Amino acid sequence: MTDGDSLLLGVLVLFVATLYASVGHGGASGYVAAMALVGMPTPLMRVSALILNLLVAGIASLRFARAGHLAWRKLVPYALTSIPLAFVGGLLTVPGHLHTRIVGLVLLFAAVQLLVRARQDPALPLRVMPLPAALLIGAGIGLLSGVTGVGGGIFLSPVLIVGRFARTRDVSGVSAAFIWVNSAAGLLGRWSSAPALPGALAGWAVAAALGAAIGSEIGSRRVGEPTIRRLLAVVLIVAGVKMLIG
Repeated sequence: MTDGDSLLLGVLVLFVATLYASVGHGGASGYVAAMALVGMPTPLMRVSALILNLLVAGIASLRFARAGHLAWRKLVPYALTSIPLAFVGGLLTVPGHLHTRIVGLVLLFAAVQLLVRARQDPALPLRVMPLPAALLIGAGIGLLSGVTGVGGGIFLSPVLIVGRFARTRDVSGVSAAFIWVNSAAGLLGRWSSAPALPGALAGWAVAAALGAAIGSEIGSRRVGEPTIRRLLAVVLIVAGVKMLIG
């Protein structure tokens, strides 16, 4: 990777972290797309994206919690089963071409959920997720997030939104914390076999932290999110299609 590629990736990480953090996401799927764009090897891509995801989701969790939008009782049932399965998923090795296809589908799925969130009527009454269903959903999301190197919030968010199990900003807070615990578990699963990390990762982490601070402030306190979600959805659709068609 050239210095120019590293600088470009830093700019993309800042952009992705800002947009994702505004809706309570860590941005792993966006980092993976950006890293693929500059030609980073797949094993290095997975670990680097998880580290950035962990940082951004942690900052977003704190900001949404301080704004009163992190309902711990909604988080716990999903996290209980997702954490061990994310660790198991992190131990699994997926062929590079298959990983690219999976991530492409993940990006398109993320775009759909963002569009759904932008259109949903906030006045609809909430429902309660049955505990067995929450535990099963958490397990499935945890395994998939560990395998793909994505924190899992892009799967949990549409479940909570479409099922009307939480308000939009509360979904963002729960998703951010859920992403953090899954990213930590997935990273532990990959750490023993992780390649040497690039020296530029520290610079990308600074860009990610700055983006997380800006995005989470916007999403938790400042403005509404529909325009940001639609813009991010377009970015994810383009990136997802590119990865699927190679």
